[in-house]
Amino acid sequence: MKSREQKQKVTFYKMFWLFIFGCVVGWFLEGLYSLLLYHKLINHSALVIGPFNVCYGICACALTFLLYRFKDKGKVAIFLISFVIGSILEYIMSWGMELVLGFSAWDYTGRFLNINGRICFFMSCLWGLLGILWIKYIYPIIEKILDKIPKKIEKKLVIAISIFLLLDTALTISAVIRAKEWEKGVEPRNFYERFLDKTFNKDYLYNMFNNSWSE
Repeated sequence: MKSREQKQKVTFYKMFWLFIFGCVVGWFLEGLYSLLLYHKLINHSALVIGPFNVCYGICACALTFLLYRFKDKGKVAIFLISFVIGSILEYIMSWGMELVLGFSAWDYTGRFLNINGRICFFMSCLWGLLGILWIKYIYPIIEKILDKIPKKIEKKLVIAISIFLLLDTALTISAVIRAKEWEKGVEPRNFYERFLDKTFNKDYLYNMFNNSWSE
């Protein structure tokens, strides 16, 4: 039997499931937000297959890893730490998305105290509040659930889902590249490109990336 201290360690497998949890919950919250604000459902997934908002998945892991040692601190301290961590992560992810895909899925230009449109004061405050909710209330519940997963089953699931996510990522990148070519008038050259034009085309990507993927 594992001791209580061993179970409470932030392991690789816990980080993996936290990533998946963050991706799915982030996708749901973004969809709910767009439904309430714009009265239409926008698919805020970062990948063309599945409800995976990768930004939230990365932040769930980062907040857990960086805040875990401060989980017993006061809420003000956790807010400030989360404020800084969330801001840095959001800036890096916006820059990274633009570097890899040629666009960022969000733009805070015009908002109060924004930096290059990648982060703003309001969203940074939300990261601060999210950090408190996450490390004080949400993560302890998730941790108890994860500790009950049989290790043999867990390893197989992690391998299978990891392979799927890698293939999904490759498909997403190729879909964006092909959609940009289509806009420039480049005809499909093979079956795969015809498949992308019919399924994960520019209209599909517009809905995913909030109309910001195109140059």
